[in-house]
Amino acid sequence: MDRFLYKKSAGITALSASMTEFKYKKHAHKEYAIGVTLRGIQHYHIDGSLQLSHQNGVMLFNPEQVHDGMAHDKSGLDYVMLYFDPELLLEVMGKKEIVRFSTPIVYDHRLGQRVVSLSRAILSEKDEALCSELFLSLTDCLVQSNLTLDDKKDSAIIRKAKDMIHANLEQVLKLDELCTELDLSKFQFIRLFKAHTGISPYQYFLNCRVERAKQLIEQNRDIYLAVAACGFFDLTHLNKHFKSVYGTTALEYISHIH
Repeated sequence: MDRFLYKKSAGITALSASMTEFKYKKHAHKEYAIGVTLRGIQHYHIDGSLQLSHQNGVMLFNPEQVHDGMAHDKSGLDYVMLYFDPELLLEVMGKKEIVRFSTPIVYDHRLGQRVVSLSRAILSEKDEALCSELFLSLTDCLVQSNLTLDDKKDSAIIRKAKDMIHANLEQVLKLDELCTELDLSKFQFIRLFKAHTGISPYQYFLNCRVERAKQLIEQNRDIYLAVAACGFFDLTHLNKHFKSVYGTTALEYISHIH
């Protein structure tokens, strides 16, 4: 049976997941994500290549890095994952510019143990002070392992397109207006955007809506406000897209977090 449990503390969201049949659709997060495969094999595509994270594999995802995900075989998969904003990592690392993980999977016992320790502390609702200390220990391990490098910034066109999409999440995506502003034909833009990000503009738009809905749910504890503010038809519509990204419905998510 597929199971997804989320908890949040010290600005970090922890996920404990067990899955057999469920498959994540292509999506990306604005946050960093670091996880450990506890049982089975995590099967996913990232940056156009297939990755297989076996037991004890530490998975490293950069912000807005498109990926999918599933269990590799019928024996299923157990894993934990941590999600945190870029600003939090930069604060702890003492850096000003976004950094990126240089490799998608590593087998580093010390790093894996720190991910598991922090995730267990958050999921078992330990004190926030302890979770912050464990996050600092995890970050120090990342730096010592030399797993980060300077960020490659988006092209000006892609960055402007993303900003315009984020500014109008409550409305229907108006591709013609966006392309007029960018001085590109509709098909030029779709091709360029997909080549740069790995997903189409519409997929990115839906993903941003879901991300924004999650933020509003966490901030306001009002799921219906998130439905209205992010342009979903109703709660069923939000739940459908939310589950494709997080493995659980928005209604289930809010019950976990709060």
